[in-house]
Amino acid sequence: MMDAITSDRDSATARLPGIAICTYEADDDGWDLIEDLSGTPWSPAGARTVPVSGADPDTLAARLGDHLRSGDCRAVLLVGRTRKAGGFRVQMRAENRTLDRTERLSRTGPGLARTTAPVADIIRALNAAGLAADASSEVEEDAGSYILYRVLADLPDGPHVPAIGLLRAPVPADEAAMRKGVKAAASAIAGHLAPQPRL
Repeated sequence: MMDAITSDRDSATARLPGIAICTYEADDDGWDLIEDLSGTPWSPAGARTVPVSGADPDTLAARLGDHLRSGDCRAVLLVGRTRKAGGFRVQMRAENRTLDRTERLSRTGPGLARTTAPVADIIRALNAAGLAADASSEVEEDAGSYILYRVLADLPDGPHVPAIGLLRAPVPADEAAMRKGVKAAASAIAGHLAPQPRL
């Protein structure tokens, strides 16, 4: 009987849409969504977290694209730092530029790609969590913007566009603030995702 209950729970979890959450700065260990000894990462209500380990920008962008194309994930939340003064920032667009910013990344791709995450809801969730936050169209020149463009430009075709977002935390934010910000943003995204269809 217990095996049947466990199987049903695992099946229900598998039907939840996945959100890939990852940091793109290898030296930024300011947050960890594994909160207890189970080794299971925190997940927002209505979704399951798919942790993606950091890597060089090209490898990370390709890895995230694979998660989206396979259907394993319906959303991506990139997490990094803002070099601007103020609080948390949700970056709303990315430019078609190579990592070193010297030329276009794609000759045929659009000059700008807009994020598909629910930005207004993320800002509201961050504010409700007691965190100062705003949305910005300003592109910061780092690996986060590069990966964001790569993922947006390579989105798979289909009726449901995945939610892709970039959350930037202020440099002084400690682990508790980072965790609170990531949870708020991921929960806002999860509220827009429908369960996976039954097979």
